[in-house]
Amino acid sequence: MLKHRSVTGLLAAIAMMTVADVQASAFSDASEKGAVRAENLTPITRSEHWKLIWSDEFSASQLDMDKWSFEKNCWGGGNNEQQCYTDRSQNLYIDDGILNITAIRGAFKGPVRHDDRPDYRTAGERELPYTSARIRSKGKGDWLYGRFEIRAKLPTGQGTWPAIWMLPTDSPYDWWAASGEIDILEAVNLKARSDEHGTLGSEPESRVHGTLHYGRRWPDNVHTGTGFKLPEGEHPSDAFYTYAIEWEKDEIRWYVDDYHFATQRSSGWYSQSKSGDGWETNPEDAPFDHPFHLIMNLAVGGNWPAKVNETGIDESVFPQTLQMDFVRVYQCERDPATGKGCAAIDPKAKRVRGISGPKD
Repeated sequence: MLKHRSVTGLLAAIAMMTVADVQASAFSDASEKGAVRAENLTPITRSEHWKLIWSDEFSASQLDMDKWSFEKNCWGGGNNEQQCYTDRSQNLYIDDGILNITAIRGAFKGPVRHDDRPDYRTAGERELPYTSARIRSKGKGDWLYGRFEIRAKLPTGQGTWPAIWMLPTDSPYDWWAASGEIDILEAVNLKARSDEHGTLGSEPESRVHGTLHYGRRWPDNVHTGTGFKLPEGEHPSDAFYTYAIEWEKDEIRWYVDDYHFATQRSSGWYSQSKSGDGWETNPEDAPFDHPFHLIMNLAVGGNWPAKVNETGIDESVFPQTLQMDFVRVYQCERDPATGKGCAAIDPKAKRVRGISGPKD
């Protein structure tokens, strides 16, 4: 609950939630040096006490609009991305039980603001050189704690940026990132030349990333996370893999198939809201203590992919497609209120170092 702030201030913070997306995921690489290797982990067995409460198996011919909404804009994600998001069938379609989000080269014109901005329809339009799609479950699927699974096959090429992630449905503490962001999966420039620390220059990029964003409102936000690499010889663009988080009070864990590769705890995250001329520290488990919704998209270019690997955007690789087989959300039957009691833990998983909140 927001403390010591007027109703006007709260409404302003919620209105600024599009700034929440303003720099969402805008970073070069949240990972500590060197990705976690599957070979160094022991496969886990998922708890039998997770109860399925929401899912989309993409068995219909069209996207289920009772579960998802399109975002339609040429805003650029606040990251200098080069795509317009549309609801066109060229950019999103279901085929044989698979959801396809396809990024296509070709100029398109649309709203310059994010859909949630009050001036979305009046601020004008702009043209960008690519189109793609971005969908969200906001207002149709919003959850506090649980297990979130998405089985996906990822695109390749310099300039591609697939993301499966979560944002708060409201902004109880302040705008982005004081109210948090959970990145279940991100990857950039897969199969372009890897620039991972300690790798040979000829190795293709194969890392996927799990990250948290928190702290204060932009630009005083912070992020922590790590990368993961599949067993040798496997690549996230060659087959479907299940990307998941288990989110409980005070802890979030990341998984790819049966590999638990990372954990972050509330002792390593924080949230501070602007209060007059200073900052107010929110409850110790904030900002990951209120409902979030799912987002799935394929971006082109942007502040992260365009600055790493081979840099820029390789026009020749498009079109590229992010494919999803299913999305499933589970609740821990043992303690739904906290999500505790269903953890599947590999003691070899990386405990990601957090960042302590400033005292001023």
